[in-house]
Amino acid sequence: MKDIVNYLFKNQDLKYKDFTSKSIPGVNNIIGVRLPIISKYAKEINKDSKLRNTFISDLPHKYHEENILHGFLISLNKDINSVLEELELFLPYIDNWAVCDTINPKVFKNNLDYVYSYIEKWIKSNKEYTIRYAVVSLLKFYLNDSKYIKKNNKLVSSIKYDSYYVNMAIAWYYSFALVKQYDSTIDIFENKKIKNKWIHNKSIQKSIESYRIDNNRKDYLKSLKI
Repeated sequence: MKDIVNYLFKNQDLKYKDFTSKSIPGVNNIIGVRLPIISKYAKEINKDSKLRNTFISDLPHKYHEENILHGFLISLNKDINSVLEELELFLPYIDNWAVCDTINPKVFKNNLDYVYSYIEKWIKSNKEYTIRYAVVSLLKFYLNDSKYIKKNNKLVSSIKYDSYYVNMAIAWYYSFALVKQYDSTIDIFENKKIKNKWIHNKSIQKSIESYRIDNNRKDYLKSLKI
């Protein structure tokens, strides 16, 4: 997609490229385009269904910002079946946390039960960022309703893939679970059900950084660190 790549290079910011490169170690295909510019461009492309669909199907992309743009375009899609089809195609190509965490389809909110079966499948993947995306989706969409919490916690605890970016997503998930569903989550830490010490402690650390947990609970959580 030559025109799209040309547009991205026209909006290159070399200082931002250096900043992004430091935050995503090992990713060497960065142009250096700020997210608000890519987000605005995604909305323009989304108006042209032919261009949008051609770009979406043109995988793999060469540049990091093309992947970010791809994620924004999926997020703008309002058809749940189409979103899930596009995610199934795109997730295996994601190679860093920044692209992974950018994908935020609002349409998930009205289709939680339907999407859950996909999350259950993604969380069993052997692809690092497919697993991370599943965990982050649970964090973003499934912690406000108490009916999901026990199933969520069991699902996250079943993950066997040991990598920094998966483990960080798990810790991030548990920290939000402690904030939003404390009574249904605290026993995991009281009974040391998380076998990975780093995840256990990082979850507590992230949770006590939240202003939504009162000081008494923060003190208790500190006492549960290993």
